[in-house]
Amino acid sequence: MNKKIIDHHMHTNYSPDADPKATMELYIQSAKEKGIEGVMFTDHIDFDFPSDLFDEMTDYNKYLEEIKRVSKKENFKVFMGVEIGYQPHLNQRMTDFLSSHPFDFVICSIHVGDGLDFYNGDFFKGKTQKEAYLRYYEIVLDAVKSYDDYDVFGHIDYIIRYGGYEDRSYQFNDFKDIIDQILKAIIKKGKGIEINTSGIRYGLGVLHPGIDLLKRYKELGGKIITFGSDTHKIRDYYTGFEEAKKMLIEAGFEYITVFKGRKPEFVKI
Repeated sequence: MNKKIIDHHMHTNYSPDADPKATMELYIQSAKEKGIEGVMFTDHIDFDFPSDLFDEMTDYNKYLEEIKRVSKKENFKVFMGVEIGYQPHLNQRMTDFLSSHPFDFVICSIHVGDGLDFYNGDFFKGKTQKEAYLRYYEIVLDAVKSYDDYDVFGHIDYIIRYGGYEDRSYQFNDFKDIIDQILKAIIKKGKGIEINTSGIRYGLGVLHPGIDLLKRYKELGGKIITFGSDTHKIRDYYTGFEEAKKMLIEAGFEYITVFKGRKPEFVKI
């Protein structure tokens, strides 16, 4: 793996759902051991979350100082990203927050649908599996049409992680029309998607997204793609990247994207 290909989806112990032992220093140590030239921390910001999980927000002025401290201490490249949770009533609040800090990279993700949590199952109540998946993609479409202040859309088929279904997979063609609209909006605005390798850890047997969606993204002219483990524990950092690389090549891509100062750079796979 090219040492310039850094993990663009990492949660430290500054994220409330991460392992308390997942410190910046330990991630840097792991990156050095793997021969990677930098780390990109993307801790959570989820305003107005339906549970109290994200009530205590990180002070990003102190967070930036901590990044500077560990970067100097470890003599290592440390980039400040963020994973921000989209909800339609938060557009201005999200933009105000992002403009207040010098982020290198912004992931926009959907963790809440219609004010309901996916993780605890509330979103799925009263819906069939197909209805739940379709409603999720409608929410994603609204997000990519109405919101611009991000670089990459996170785990675009996130909905398949949850719901308690025996078979959480889906047929791409069942949702192809709305997925096409989503991908076209992302591409038109010069944004990208990620290959999120956590699907393997969640027992899905696939990456986020699967090969069909990735091939369609390529067919429609998509170019910007990052790799992210979505790690919340040190042991999961940089996992699944060989599988992601194989899938990217299978879909016809020759480059992966890395970010600095919100600007993409294309790196040969």
